[in-house]
Amino acid sequence: MIRIAAAAAFCFMIAACGGETVSDPDVSALTAAELEESDMASESYVAAQEDSASYNSIAEEYVKLALAAGEHDPAFVDAYNGPQEWADSAQREQRSIALLEQDAQGLLISVRRANGDAPGVRGAMLEKLIVAALARIQMTNGEVFSFDEETRLLYDVVAPQYDRAEFDAVLEQIEALIPGEGALGDRVEAFRNSLAIPEDKLDAVFNAAIAECRKRTLAHYELPQNERFTTEFVTDKPWSGYNWYQGDFESLIQVNTNFPIIIDRAVDLGCHEGYPGHHTWNVMLERDLLNEKGWIEYSVYPLYSPLSITAEGSANYGIELAFPGNEKIQFERDVLFPLAGLDPDKAATLEELNALRRNLSHARNMVARDYLDGEISREAAIDMLAKYRLESRERAEQGVRFIETYRGYVLNYNLGRDIVEDYIERTAEDAGGRWEAFETLLTTPLSASALEGAD
Repeated sequence: MIRIAAAAAFCFMIAACGGETVSDPDVSALTAAELEESDMASESYVAAQEDSASYNSIAEEYVKLALAAGEHDPAFVDAYNGPQEWADSAQREQRSIALLEQDAQGLLISVRRANGDAPGVRGAMLEKLIVAALARIQMTNGEVFSFDEETRLLYDVVAPQYDRAEFDAVLEQIEALIPGEGALGDRVEAFRNSLAIPEDKLDAVFNAAIAECRKRTLAHYELPQNERFTTEFVTDKPWSGYNWYQGDFESLIQVNTNFPIIIDRAVDLGCHEGYPGHHTWNVMLERDLLNEKGWIEYSVYPLYSPLSITAEGSANYGIELAFPGNEKIQFERDVLFPLAGLDPDKAATLEELNALRRNLSHARNMVARDYLDGEISREAAIDMLAKYRLESRERAEQGVRFIETYRGYVLNYNLGRDIVEDYIERTAEDAGGRWEAFETLLTTPLSASALEGAD
């Protein structure tokens, strides 16, 4: 009786919405098989509606929890474009950390109950988002996790153990590429600084780089007509570049000029922060998940969450996606070097150096883990970053400040990139397929463990 009533109500709803008038079904004319099929369809429809309502309620409470947590942990909420009254309420109420921890634990129970044994994409990520929020709230309340446990809870991933000898072998290759007197790090930095963009050329170089990144991205993706971003040059930040998503398809991208900006960073930042990186990802999240699907949990981006593996990993992989093979160095040599007034004959060495330096990227994870777990001193961490990132002491100190500020977040850049690249290569057959797989990645909320297990 209930199932037939549900089917009839559904027919009425179609008519009320402007469809053709549908009379009540003649139940007596239906066969047993047709009745059973109708029952199952109605049951499935009702269950789907109930599941959606359940997740919507949990998602709303999660967003409010994140906003409340942000009142105690200013870095927690990286971007928010949901209802203003929710943000105002969080600021007004100032829920205690102890209460927030209780609320997060209750929310975790609710989402696990809703997920059951076989959660879908939405439920699976929502659960991991709440796990991460609970862990970060506990950290704000003084709980200490090991580096590996922290990254597992916050980002759904654990960095491998590293063999320092492998990094040392890469340094030997760089020794051969950049020969000379003095410390290797000083030589590498001197070479790179010889390719710094003059301050009066920054605007021209960055505008050209960003325009090319955007052109290449729009050749594959259709973005909203009003998507846009503004670039600002700033100082005294622990990062080199940052995307502050404003909502309504708009970003503010800031570039730190404390240190010389090397010519290769223009395309890197243009892709990473803009197209097809953070800006593109945020636009697609807002358009596809928040606006079209109504998944309110994507009105907030908590920095310390499993979303960051995709955010940073895709932004770094996006550089290679937009400029495959030797296309990046060709564009830099032929367009950006002349704009900046730099010697294009150095382009090939810069490209080879960067390829080798990428093999050192995970050394940052090694240093961060050892330092945050108390295995090495701050001074040792500075020395190790200077050695393996081939930086001056001043830059290495900035690197340690970044680790102290963002902790295990560092692995999202390198391990995240590896996970994204592996996913793309497993699911795409050619260059066009890579762009398609990348779009699926940007618009499907998959955690690191889900990406690693995806076919």
